[in-house]
Amino acid sequence: MIARPCCWEASWSPWPGPLRRPSASASRTTSPRRPRPPDLTPQGAPMSTLLTGLGIDRPILAAPMAGGPSTPALVAAVARAGGLGFLAAGYKSGQALAGQIHAVEAEGVPFGVNLFVPNPVPISPEEYGRYARELREEADRYGVTLPDAAPTDDDDRWWEKIELLKVHPVPWVSFTFGIPDRDVITSLRRVGTTVLQGVTTADEARRAADAGADALIVQALAAGGHSFTLTPDRPLAATALSDLVAEVRRATALPTVATGGIGTPTDVADALRAGADAAMVGTALLRTDESGACAPHKAALADPAFDSTVLTRAFTGRPARALRNHFTDQYSDRAPAGYPGLHHLTSGLRQAATAAGDTRLIHLWAGTGYREARTEPASRTIDRLTSRL
Repeated sequence: MIARPCCWEASWSPWPGPLRRPSASASRTTSPRRPRPPDLTPQGAPMSTLLTGLGIDRPILAAPMAGGPSTPALVAAVARAGGLGFLAAGYKSGQALAGQIHAVEAEGVPFGVNLFVPNPVPISPEEYGRYARELREEADRYGVTLPDAAPTDDDDRWWEKIELLKVHPVPWVSFTFGIPDRDVITSLRRVGTTVLQGVTTADEARRAADAGADALIVQALAAGGHSFTLTPDRPLAATALSDLVAEVRRATALPTVATGGIGTPTDVADALRAGADAAMVGTALLRTDESGACAPHKAALADPAFDSTVLTRAFTGRPARALRNHFTDQYSDRAPAGYPGLHHLTSGLRQAATAAGDTRLIHLWAGTGYREARTEPASRTIDRLTSRL
């Protein structure tokens, strides 16, 4: 995460070379693509201009997975298969993000970038210290010193990355954890970027529309990794994805992307039938050849010993879905809300556990469809997931 454990989750200067926004024609000539299917949804209606404007052949997107999995190679592979992938800007400096943007643009494919919007969850020094003391035995096992003096707070270099994306526009930018000020959204739209906002309720969708977002990424509770929720200190609604998409469509006329627990061709088709313009998958791509997920994480997704997922804030202080393991069992009920304080607190421990291959202590982010993740090229995963469209 900020000090980057390999599993899903410097001062900045602009990239020295031009970061050019690829055209649809360039993406077709520079990189081989799958044969283009008819631009139809399962209902037979024309595919959303949200997608066709970028020359996207299939209504499927690769979710941004911060902390390593969303490599430029994965983003490019999904695009060459007819979809669109997102780089994950979370936990990166502006300079690191610029390098990844340059790498994807060199492939001549459309893509997006996702940013974490600063929306801290406060935690008292007392609660922070209590949780640090409870984790000390785990940390001592690896010789890790926990930063237990006071919670660390930061904005994930927010303005650094916003300035980069204003100077060097990319086709799509999505936001998670919070809704940016209207001025930020307007400035990105002004340079030609399509702005998408992650939401988990119809009320959040209305707020995103009022702020000027072009489209919505509608996330259900079954999603792996962090919830998009704007209120992480409150209980999350357990609304099925198809029902949530329907609720959001009644609340706003914005195009929608459905995500959360999608792992099969039927899941993708059902999301589109519910009214979404596209489906977004993350966990399904974690074991692909191009994924940057660490080896213990990839192995755990196929290990029969990991037989369920849980929603927990034990690792970062924000609700996130992960494979159930020792850490979630021991600390989910004891962890206070507090982001990014708890993220920084546990980061060193998670890095040490990852280096040792100790899946008992790693944040093994996974959606409920994790058993569908396969070791194969990402293009084959996209082919399979869209086979019923």
